[in-house]
Amino acid sequence: MKIILAAPRGFCAGVNMAIESLDLAIKAFGTPIYVYHEIVHNKYVVEMFRAKGAVFVDRLEDVPEGSHLLFSAHGVSPEIRRIAKRRRLAAIDATCPLVTKVHLEAIRYAKEGRTILLIGHEGHDEVVGTMGEAPEAIRLVESPDQVDQLDVPAGAKLAYLTQTTLSVDDANRIIARIRRRFPDVVSPPKEDICYATQNRQEAVSVLSGEVDCVLVLGSQNSSNSQRLKELANECGVSAHLIDGASDIDDKWFTGSETVLITAGASAPESVVQECVELLKDRFDAAVEMRTIREEEVHFQLPPEVRGVEA
Repeated sequence: MKIILAAPRGFCAGVNMAIESLDLAIKAFGTPIYVYHEIVHNKYVVEMFRAKGAVFVDRLEDVPEGSHLLFSAHGVSPEIRRIAKRRRLAAIDATCPLVTKVHLEAIRYAKEGRTILLIGHEGHDEVVGTMGEAPEAIRLVESPDQVDQLDVPAGAKLAYLTQTTLSVDDANRIIARIRRRFPDVVSPPKEDICYATQNRQEAVSVLSGEVDCVLVLGSQNSSNSQRLKELANECGVSAHLIDGASDIDDKWFTGSETVLITAGASAPESVVQECVELLKDRFDAAVEMRTIREEEVHFQLPPEVRGVEA
């Protein structure tokens, strides 16, 4: 067996910032530290922080007044911020700056009187937060067919935005349909899909032609990890989205294939290496590193934890 280990893979700058923020908050303020939703969409990361004393909540009513509360990397709506303030919660905002960018664009377009077509997945934490910025102005679009079904008044001014973790190809198909139906639609000068999402998808696209199977490390509720699995399938390769080595089934392999291993933007490198070691042990696999892009992006920590020593 041969393993091609894709790079870039795993943690992006936004996930790194959010995880470091929670780590430092625990050191600075003690536990429990409350987190609104999962810090990132990864089972291992969530379980690790739960063991350290983090408490993940879906309702701010479950957070005692005056407690420390961290907003996850996916961002929150203004309503959540208002509730946190009303409950005197000491908020630490670990929203990814690339998600904040989409929020600010939504606010700007709404102030311009535009109807905003938000390309994304219903119910995803990031989409819920973005739609909360201008709920009356935003219409969610999940597929090209939904573009044709939109009931938009004649002469309405339109803009589109995208969830940051989408498949680039899927988003482009929807955007093309939007532009065809609404030629005057406007969009941000710089696209919304995050650099890390694009880079990981590019690596899978480039390398899938050389392999028989793809293992994507990531949790089932991770949007960008799901897209990596779908992309490998679209390239004609069988792919498995797994949380870690314990999910690997020997029946997937004959022992003579080439396997691509990658990881979604919220999957720890430790789980990648556990999978590599398992395949080396069971199938005498040789490992080849393949770097498609270099990443050197870093985001500043929230001010509440910036001075805390690691």
